Formats: sequence, structure tokens, C-alpha cells
Amino acid sequence: MSRFLVTPLLALWIIAIALLSVQNATPVSLQFLGLRSVQMPLGVAISFCAAVGVLGTALLLRLNKVLR
Repeated sequence: MSRFLVTPLLALWIIAIALLSVQNATPVSLQFLGLRSVQMPLGVAISFCAAVGVLGTALLLRLNKVLR
């Protein structure tokens, strides 16, 4: 049942990122712990952060399953 909820939510998230990246082509630079990234469009930065979050969550869920 949860797969039926995840797929439309993921599709909506991808559409929202695509719309945001088309509208905001202004380059931004991310800064974290004193380190600064190269300048990239805002949509690319959001897409990268979303992908890292999805992969990190998948790895943590898999690790949780293995440890139980």
C-alpha cells in the first residue's frame, strides 16, 4: 500500500523541482561548515539535495532491516 503513495509523491516532487529549476536559473552557491560549493542553478542544487536525502533514507531503512 505504501508503494502506491510513494510513487505519486515522488512524481509530484520531481515535477515541482523541474518547475522551480526552469523559473529560477539564477546561480547559487551552497555553504556548509565553512565550505562553499561552485555556483549552480537553484534547481540543480535542490535536485542534488533531494537525491541525497532519498538515497540516505533508503540506506538507513535497509540498515535498520539488517540490524533487526
